Amino acid sequence: MSENKVIDESKQGEALMIEQPVQPNGKKLFLESYGCAMNFSDSEIVASILKDKGFTTTQDFFEADVIFVNTCAIREGAEQRVRQRLTEYKKAKKTNPDLIVGVLGCMAERLKSQFLEQEKLVDIVVGPDAYRSLPELIEIAETGQKAVNVLLSKEETYADIAPVRLGSNGVTAFISITRGCDNMCAFCVVPFTRGRERSRDPETIIREATELFEQGYREVTLLGQNVDSYLWTGGGLKKENPSAEELKDATTFAQLLEQVALINTDLRVRFSTSHPKDMGDEVLHTIAKYNNICSYIHLPVQSGNSRILEMMNRGYTREWYLGRIDAIRRIIPDAGISMDIITGFCSETEEEHQDTLSLMEAVKYDFGYMFAYSERPKTLAERKYPDDVPAEIKSRRLAEIVELQVKHSAERTKAGVGKVHRVLTEGVSKKSKEQLFGRNSQNTVVVFPKENFQKGDYVNVYVESCTGGTLIGKAIY
Repeated sequence: MSENKVIDESKQGEALMIEQPVQPNGKKLFLESYGCAMNFSDSEIVASILKDKGFTTTQDFFEADVIFVNTCAIREGAEQRVRQRLTEYKKAKKTNPDLIVGVLGCMAERLKSQFLEQEKLVDIVVGPDAYRSLPELIEIAETGQKAVNVLLSKEETYADIAPVRLGSNGVTAFISITRGCDNMCAFCVVPFTRGRERSRDPETIIREATELFEQGYREVTLLGQNVDSYLWTGGGLKKENPSAEELKDATTFAQLLEQVALINTDLRVRFSTSHPKDMGDEVLHTIAKYNNICSYIHLPVQSGNSRILEMMNRGYTREWYLGRIDAIRRIIPDAGISMDIITGFCSETEEEHQDTLSLMEAVKYDFGYMFAYSERPKTLAERKYPDDVPAEIKSRRLAEIVELQVKHSAERTKAGVGKVHRVLTEGVSKKSKEQLFGRNSQNTVVVFPKENFQKGDYVNVYVESCTGGTLIGKAIY
């Protein structure tokens, strides 16, 4: 929402919306985001809310009046980086005493006391469901008081807010379709930081995707902690036992995916993240049906051992997961598949670690996000299980997993050589201004000579060679 709306009440029976441009208030906002794509999407919502109050964004924090750090609480390393950055911003206040520094997102509730009172690093702390209150909280902070709102909501989806596309390439964009999570994975803090899962009205999603296409964007990624459980029954919060009548009129994720794909065949559609226990064949058949739904699925596994998966409260076994992989390969034979893996979870034995390596060998993922387990406060694992795998063993196991994934990524990338790939051009290659880069349907980066192509163009590229993770070729006509 980049414009204020004023209602002319002289019109009987309807509200005439008169657009009035927002007048800049002279204040500049600097936003820094850490963590998942959802956090970056949330930062765009924050930018939109404050733009409506006259703020402009800046990429130079030295000229900012307000600095917000959108935080991630999933990994301990991310928290350490955030604290380092907040310490730097605190130093900046010595030269600019009026500077306001705030923390947004997943770290807000858990660390509000430390940030505000003990370490005195920030002036504002705001949780992911309270961004609409930011203008008022900034006003409070400007008087020298500390401002906090970390209340979680069962309804908030920000569906009516058109995000400001921060650092956008003008080609790809995120669209949030759900917020929160109802899965209580033992290692994960998200249900405590983002609240209960609720789905967004599909009409608002279709409208946002349509507007993005009309603005020149050619790819959207539908975001949720678990997109497969998206279910719209006329209300945001997912009902535990919806009636047969409600389900008859509901919109499932597969149906939403199809509706977005039907906007235009030149609008590519991606999504993240899927959950193995909820990903059904209906979604896979929808992907196979439409060429503009990318043949790429991010399917976190976390462990290749069923006992560890049960301890993690993942809701599936090794066999179930491999069955989902078989379904993907059968229904979408050319699909790219990526994963998340956590090694060194509580009580994990060497044999169970080997089960993860053997599962990787069975699947041969295209990409992967791999981590050593780090205990997160408030989680089931923190309350119930000792973090008893020594750090040096975690590091060694992680190194083995990474080494194997590098090998598999190279194999999967090499399989693309000698083929023609439809590539959506995203910009100029970092290595040469004479080269462009984009991604194919499987999410692999492809580099090719610039010629007369522009950002946003679809280009058929014949791939002649590759590096470990990049395809290299030339356009064909």
